[in-house]
Amino acid sequence: MATIKNVKRWFTIHKWTSLICTLFLLMLCVTGLPLVFHDEINQLQGKTQAAPPMPEGTPKASLDDIVKAGRQQYPHDVVRYVYWDDEQPNIVTVNLADSINAPADVYKLVVVDERTAEVLKAPETDKGFMHVMLELHTDMFAGIIGKLFLGLMGLLFVAAIVSGVMLYGPVMRRFDFGMIRRDKSTRLKWLDMHNLLGVVVLSWTLVVGITGVINTLSDVVLFMWQSGQLKEMVAPYKNKPAISGELSSLDAAVKTAVKAAPEMKPRIVAFPGTIFTSKHHYAVFMKGNTPVTSRLIKPALIDAQTGRLTDIRTMPWYVNALFISEPLHFGDYGGLPLKILWALFDIATIIVLISGLYLWFARRKATAARINRILQSEAVTQAAILNEQL
Repeated sequence: MATIKNVKRWFTIHKWTSLICTLFLLMLCVTGLPLVFHDEINQLQGKTQAAPPMPEGTPKASLDDIVKAGRQQYPHDVVRYVYWDDEQPNIVTVNLADSINAPADVYKLVVVDERTAEVLKAPETDKGFMHVMLELHTDMFAGIIGKLFLGLMGLLFVAAIVSGVMLYGPVMRRFDFGMIRRDKSTRLKWLDMHNLLGVVVLSWTLVVGITGVINTLSDVVLFMWQSGQLKEMVAPYKNKPAISGELSSLDAAVKTAVKAAPEMKPRIVAFPGTIFTSKHHYAVFMKGNTPVTSRLIKPALIDAQTGRLTDIRTMPWYVNALFISEPLHFGDYGGLPLKILWALFDIATIIVLISGLYLWFARRKATAARINRILQSEAVTQAAILNEQL
């Protein structure tokens, strides 16, 4: 009796968590499929910039000259970030906006050859098919509210997976593993297919579901880091006036950060006044050189007036969890073979979601038909009794 009650309880949990999140999960799976191949699609669309070939070992230009080249393109704007991308060697991207406090999604990009400081053509990254797919997948064009809502759908998805596993065990005690009853009704065949594919993609869906939930908390994680570690790192500058005049050399600041973390290399530099640093510091975010450590960041704060290193620390665990989960969510660790595997699992999950919807509608239809038959049978019985009485 207890087992029957547990099965019913898990069935209720599985049914309602699945029904609530399925349509949104379908949207995430469909939009996530092209995003798995975002690098390859951007290359096909010509949205990645390649530096011109030069002899190996060509010396790099000063970062100060690179920033100057960026400013010349938009003389009335301010530089907020400078960053590097391993997928685009020998290129530095300068991020500018009309003010240091402009929204994060309002910016202009200048792509510069780091060997010659010459400006290259910047790709259009804020429009087109991939931009729409990314916005739908991350926040449905609804900002932090959309992110948190999708995070809630992700939690329901994880609950649906767990409850599905708890249902699958008792059911399969009576059948062979992986069986599909081809001689039964269409609904039972789809049920067997739904269960089988659900077990096949179980680990993948758990990984993608959990990392997806973590990714939706990026704004929360940023706030925690700002109010925690970053606040501690800049505490000595709390009452100091903002920097007036020219900033110290960016090139020297990055070299100071590299000297402090020689086993790492710069990934992004945040200029004073941006959300990732204080009004007094360059924040040079350093990354490792291996596939895993390249996702982990160590911030080095450089006094933007004196050029002196004031602090360098390892990021808190919750920030590292976010950095690791993002590429894992899209299978961006093992090159094209892993991306293809991720895409196949994604397609299988789409089939599981669609079959789940079909099974729910088919069950409702079958239940309605059964009730209708019972009512008709009772009506016939009552009519017969009435005839006998007459």
